[in-house]
Amino acid sequence: MSVTTLATRAAYRRSPFAGAALPRLIAGIIILALWQAIVPRFAPEFVATPSGIASVFTKVVASPAFLSAAGVTLLAVAEGLAIAVVLGTAIGLAMGRSTVVDRALRHYINAFNAMPMIVVLPIFSLWFGYSGSARLATVVFAAIFAMIVSVADGARSMPHEFDEVGRSFRSGRLRMLFDIVLPSATPYFLAGVRLAAGRALIGAVVAEFFTAINGLGYFILFNSRTFHHNEAFVAVIFLAGFGVGFDALVNAATRRFLPWYRRDEK
Repeated sequence: MSVTTLATRAAYRRSPFAGAALPRLIAGIIILALWQAIVPRFAPEFVATPSGIASVFTKVVASPAFLSAAGVTLLAVAEGLAIAVVLGTAIGLAMGRSTVVDRALRHYINAFNAMPMIVVLPIFSLWFGYSGSARLATVVFAAIFAMIVSVADGARSMPHEFDEVGRSFRSGRLRMLFDIVLPSATPYFLAGVRLAAGRALIGAVVAEFFTAINGLGYFILFNSRTFHHNEAFVAVIFLAGFGVGFDALVNAATRRFLPWYRRDEK
């Protein structure tokens, strides 16, 4: 193989359009073009279009109302996710390492994990009032069960050889848990964090819809009901971008700190 061919292939790999980037870009352009062409023909004037969103994007992002709503929602998501990660990891490890705990909690965890978060919102609003506490409780409820299920599966999947090595060196239960079980379950933990983060964001927005408290959910609801759909879509794009950015951050951390995990994937 010639040096020119190798240099061409290396340049292609470094190109931003290599791999899946170009098909994604083309698909996005097609979707936006169809949206811009179809909506003005068949929908009312107040319905959002790509050109309308672009025209108000800078104004909305710089407005105090949007910045305040974004800060409140992201802070609630961060607080609820932190609580869910800590408690979910502890409960998941207990279920994965103890047969008694697993038998006692498995069916309840699965039932709550399958329960729509909108069902518990009226209960939380009665307990905590129409306030940020109800939103925080909803975020924790939405995120914690994904963490429990993922970490429990990771603890159960630990190879028996690891357990035998730990016992042969007379490792205590806590040392075994933190030095062997938890590192072994790290890929499952990261998968749980990714799922929990998405569900936490959804829980926060749904709670703001229902309780009408300040946040991006209420920002979207208010602008939609006042026929400012372009402004509402700016918040939707921000939420989508936050979700994608967090997922990319977790993937980058996985490649950085767990280079052995999924090393055979392209």
